[in-house]
Amino acid sequence: MLDRIDVHHHIVPAEYLTALAGVGIKTAVGEPFPSWTPEKSIELMDRHGIKIAITSISAPGIYFGDLDFSKNLARKCNEYSARLVKEYPQRFGAFAVLPMPDIKASLEKITYALDTLMLDGIVMLTNIDGTYLGDPKFNDVLNELNQRNAVVFVHPNIPPADKLTMTNFRPAILEFVFDTTRAVANLIHGGAIKRYPNIRFIFAHGGGTIPYLTWRISFGNKKIINLLKHLYYDIALAATPYSLNSLL
Repeated sequence: MLDRIDVHHHIVPAEYLTALAGVGIKTAVGEPFPSWTPEKSIELMDRHGIKIAITSISAPGIYFGDLDFSKNLARKCNEYSARLVKEYPQRFGAFAVLPMPDIKASLEKITYALDTLMLDGIVMLTNIDGTYLGDPKFNDVLNELNQRNAVVFVHPNIPPADKLTMTNFRPAILEFVFDTTRAVANLIHGGAIKRYPNIRFIFAHGGGTIPYLTWRISFGNKKIINLLKHLYYDIALAATPYSLNSLL
């Protein structure tokens, strides 16, 4: 079987779960956290011909209103990721998580994660407490990543409860793909994709609904269509968060 690189491969370290439980968070977007170990990941990778997986922390992320908590948890997660790569150098790489929306701390973590821990890139959520990628608040972070020619894997989040459309089913079923679309549109129409052309963005789940809404997002503007072509899209289409069967 052809060897594959999986760029959409979530890890759930015990220290991450412990930290979240300490602030009352015991589910991920309405789903229970899975039982995860490196061995389980490698077993799955072997079954599906995955040579190496680039790991990441997924939604709900690490920010829950407390900047110090987010900063400390970012360090713990990134150092765990670095240890995982060191222990299994032929099987894992890692994207570092940032303590957004703390811009100063995020810039420090970029330096530490990429220069000291030697991780492979950054994972970012589509929105942080309702503020979407492409918002001017995040310009300094994107500028730093642009200067580094960084790889940025963007995973969907769900909007805050006060902005969430009320439905009778789990929000991740639809909101994940729509939130990816919101983030891409915000990055495009806010000019961030054009301002930071060296960032190699990878968007999860096939880009959400971008393939189907390209004409509406661009209104036929070829420059916008070309910007959309500048982005990368994984092929993970599973509806459940934390599924480990995403292949690229």
